[in-house]
Amino acid sequence: MDIFQKCADYTLADEIKKQGVYPYFHALESRQDKEVIMEGKRRIMLGSNNYLGLTTHPEVIEAGIKAYEQYGSGCSGSRFLNGTLKMHLELEKELAEFLGKDGIVTFSTGFQTNLGIISSIVGHGDFVICDAENHASIYDGCKLSWGRMITYAHADMDALRTQLAKIPDTAGKLIVTDGVFSMGGDIAKLPEICALAKEYGARVMVDDSHALGVIGKGGRGTASYYGLEDQVDIIMGTFSKSLASLGGFMAASKSVVNFVMHNSRPYIFSASMPPANCAAALTALRIIKREPERVQRLSDLSAYARKGFIKRGIKIIESDTPIIPVYTYELENTFRKAKELYEEGVYVNPVIPPATQPGNCLLRTSYMATLTEALIDEALDIFDRVLKR
Repeated sequence: MDIFQKCADYTLADEIKKQGVYPYFHALESRQDKEVIMEGKRRIMLGSNNYLGLTTHPEVIEAGIKAYEQYGSGCSGSRFLNGTLKMHLELEKELAEFLGKDGIVTFSTGFQTNLGIISSIVGHGDFVICDAENHASIYDGCKLSWGRMITYAHADMDALRTQLAKIPDTAGKLIVTDGVFSMGGDIAKLPEICALAKEYGARVMVDDSHALGVIGKGGRGTASYYGLEDQVDIIMGTFSKSLASLGGFMAASKSVVNFVMHNSRPYIFSASMPPANCAAALTALRIIKREPERVQRLSDLSAYARKGFIKRGIKIIESDTPIIPVYTYELENTFRKAKELYEEGVYVNPVIPPATQPGNCLLRTSYMATLTEALIDEALDIFDRVLKR
């Protein structure tokens, strides 16, 4: 059988395109901002992870340009060899201080970060225990490891306990959870997770991709939000969201950082973070430290949007984060409503299986600290028209 036959047989995307409701790969013609030009028309951006709005901050842009001029366009090698810049070390030092951890190791992308951490830490005879709604990169990191992955029903602490109880006392155990879940916007039950980890001799890793710059003291993430910094062993995060760049990091003890740096294949065999990306992330971090009010502004605007949806009778998943999903239930309805919103000037992200359960499709909206109440009202009025049409 021809291995490419599966490619020829894949027709789903083409079928959706024929219906005129294909929602992906819309081309931006402007900066990633609260309002964008997308395919020739103004759209209010309610589908970005640029939570603090720093991708257009003059200092961030200037830092990237200067790094490009000073260091060139890339490092042409891995961090393990010729690809370490002094600026990489500065970013790691300042981020470690910000998060209250002994050490940081940075990766070239967020997806690669989860691959690199889990595949190196979880070995033969070890177990990694995952929330069912963890990010795809966590699942793939587990697949690359030599250990065994076990999942538990989303946010179900009884199910987590049941799974932990099955694991031999002699086995290594790592519980991995999103801090803020990327599709639902809910926050992990970290106090209960940490308590169970202590009871069963497990370690805890939190993916804070959607929590850094969003929750916790000054945007320090999920462990800070609960006051559990000393009970979370590994904090993973990305630079592509609140830190307005590209890349990822792991914050942990010096021994764990040292081990991952010398054993993680995605780290050792990938080119390092380009200079401009590193400079942008470092500058964004300094702005967050200097202006913690941005985090509060994001929280206030998210609360404003939630109240606006509820006031208009639109069913949402309620949370305390800037991710507010709107129920659209069926696949076809989700694609059609996403298209109608797009045509009327609001960009959102449709969420369909396997990212959600069948029959529970969503329109994922997300918010930036640079939005205004007036723009949110305009967008919600469009939502109201489209969903009740």
